[in-house]
Amino acid sequence: MTARFIGSEIYRGSSYGPAHPLRIPRVPTVMDLSRALGWLTADRYLTSPRARPAALTAWHDPDYVAALQRAEAEGTVTDAVRRRHGLGTASNPVYPEVFRRPATAAGGSIMAGSLLRDGGRIYNPGGGTHHGLPDRANGFCYLNDPVLGILSLRHAGARRVAYVDIDAHHCDGVVHAFADMPEVLVLSTHEERRWPFTGALDDRGAGNVWNLPLPRGAHDGDMALARDAVILPAVAAHRPDAIVLQCGADAVLEDPLSRLAMSNGAHRAVLRALMPLSPRLLVLGGGGYNPWSVGRLWTGIWATLSGQEIPDRLPPAAQAVLRELRFDGHRLGKAPPEGWMTTLADPPRDGPPAPETRARVAVLTARAAAWV
Repeated sequence: MTARFIGSEIYRGSSYGPAHPLRIPRVPTVMDLSRALGWLTADRYLTSPRARPAALTAWHDPDYVAALQRAEAEGTVTDAVRRRHGLGTASNPVYPEVFRRPATAAGGSIMAGSLLRDGGRIYNPGGGTHHGLPDRANGFCYLNDPVLGILSLRHAGARRVAYVDIDAHHCDGVVHAFADMPEVLVLSTHEERRWPFTGALDDRGAGNVWNLPLPRGAHDGDMALARDAVILPAVAAHRPDAIVLQCGADAVLEDPLSRLAMSNGAHRAVLRALMPLSPRLLVLGGGGYNPWSVGRLWTGIWATLSGQEIPDRLPPAAQAVLRELRFDGHRLGKAPPEGWMTTLADPPRDGPPAPETRARVAVLTARAAAWV
């Protein structure tokens, strides 16, 4: 099964501003690394379209979409728009591509839903903006491409969709969309007591929502337990026609905006385990605020999805992509570790799951058994 990669040059040079966590390059690094490794040939690459306003209003409020377009055209917003729609704030600033960039991410996920009508695997690393609300920017997310992608999949014939989110932050926008729709399973692992402070263990909605908050310091062992005892059984029981995996890169140890401690191998292991469970698979990006860890993790995800073998040591052309990155905000000082330049796969960060993880998994396992 040939996997396809959706990308765009709009992400190259586009930034939320010099002080914002999303000042870093992410999707271009994945594209450049994948090409340097020979993994992103022309027959696999698709240029993302920009979603038209009419397509965005499948879930977003038309007035909000119009306000987002005006913000880009005028380069500013009024105080009333800032209060009403959350635009022009420190988290959700107005920047030159403030409509075109999120509309491109949304266009990629909408297109993926249509292309997956007859099955397949598609990667849209620019997607994963899971905090966006119908009429409001939220948590660095102006539009909610996961929601739009799920709606597109359902329009293309996927009646039952499983949405799995392993970002460090809870997928509040996606839950807002599907909390009362049993046909869409929403399952999130995320750091406890981390913004947006939603996704408690007992927060289920009226539909098919499963939340597994992970304690600070959760590592590969915690995610392995979550994967095998919660994620895989829940997805298999749902019998999905399509799976959407939001693969945020901020749950790894090196990320500055979380306190989880996983290796990037934890994410690849979740993807590998999900791949056999549905004929349609859409993989999205999401969070991630260290340029090296994001680029390495998301490129490794593309390797897994497309059936490539990750080398023990990167060839010079791929190393050059990583050596050109700059970041003034990581916690390890001004000299990044050499391993960030020469490898894609982190060393495993294994160990026994935390007692909190075991206890919460037991609660969800008991709940699932009660449903059966």
